[in-house]
Formats: sequence, structure tokens, C-alpha cells
Amino acid sequence: ARGRKKEKGRECLATEHGWSENYDLWEKRGSSVPLPTKPQIQKAFQTQVGIFQNPKVLGKKKTTVKRWYKDVGLGFKTPREAIEGHYIDKKCPFTSDKVSIRGRILSGPVVSVGKMERTIVIRREYLHYISKYNRYEKRHKNLSAHMSPCFIGVETGDVVTVGQCRPLSKTVRFNVLRVQKKIIKGAKSFSKF
Repeated sequence: ARGRKKEKGRECLATEHGWSENYDLWEKRGSSVPLPTKPQIQKAFQTQVGIFQNPKVLGKKKTTVKRWYKDVGLGFKTPREAIEGHYIDKKCPFTSDKVSIRGRILSGPVVSVGKMERTIVIRREYLHYISKYNRYEKRHKNLSAHMSPCFIGVETGDVVTVGQCRPLSKTVRFNVLRVQKKIIKGAKSFSKF
């Protein structure tokens, strides 16, 4: 009975704030669709740095919620969800002042989504030269990257562009900057070369 009450409370909270359309997708385990419009999903209260959450209202004016975002530069556009959304992510390159993109810009197909929270794995394929045989062999490396909640519905096979940033965790040193949806082709192939 306790579990049902808790679930009812979460559903009421979801409908009260207009999250109900994505709530079922977000609740399913293994789903690659995050719920970016739900900021308070952790124990500590989440806020953006430098944004005052409780302005005093004189009269009956409705104030809009202020949101801080930035342009990462290098020709990458800030996603609309980062500007208009309500998510709080301290590792997002668009809505956090703690993360800046510098160094390498890489791209590759997504191998794994949804197994780690806000982290995806991309596959980087390359050719390695073997001088003895005067030939190349195919090799690959997997790369973990932080994926901000502003990118909705990223699935396995989508091509993402990532940019290097400071170390965000033990294995994550890259942040997703752009997502291109998967183009369905024929059989599996070594697409890079």
C-alpha cells in the first residue's frame, strides 16, 4: 500500500507540473528518453548557479522563470530544450558555467544508451598501419561521453558529435554537442572508410 501511495504522489506531481506526457517514458527502466522538464529528481534541491528562485511578486504579475544558458562556440547551436527547458545539469555544456569545451571534437555512432545515467558510449573506428605487411587493420575504441538532458530520444546507431572538456568522472572527458539521427541503410558495414 505504501508503494502505491508514493507512486500516486509522483504521478500527481508530474501532472501538476505538466510532465505527464513524458512521465511514462521516463519511468520505464532501460528507456533512452530522459525527462528534461523535471528538475527535482534528486534528494538535494537542484538550482542553477546565480539564478534567484523566489522573486517577490508585487500585485498579481506572473513572473517567468529565469534560465541561464550559454553558447559553447565552435559553430554549435544551443538546443532549444537547453534554452526553454527546466532541467538542472551541472555537467551540461549549455547550462553550466563549470564546463567548457576545448581540445578535440570527435564524432561516432552511439553504441550504448540508458545503462548509465546521463552517459552514453560511442564507438570510434580507425585504421592501424602494420609496416611488416604494408597493410592496414581495422581497430576501434569505445568512448564514454556525458549527454545533457536537452538531447531527447537519442538511440543506438545515432551519430553524435562530442567535444572534449575537463574530466567529469573516472572515464568521462567528453560532452555531447550535436546529435544526428540514424539513417537506415542496408547491411552492417565499416562506415568510416
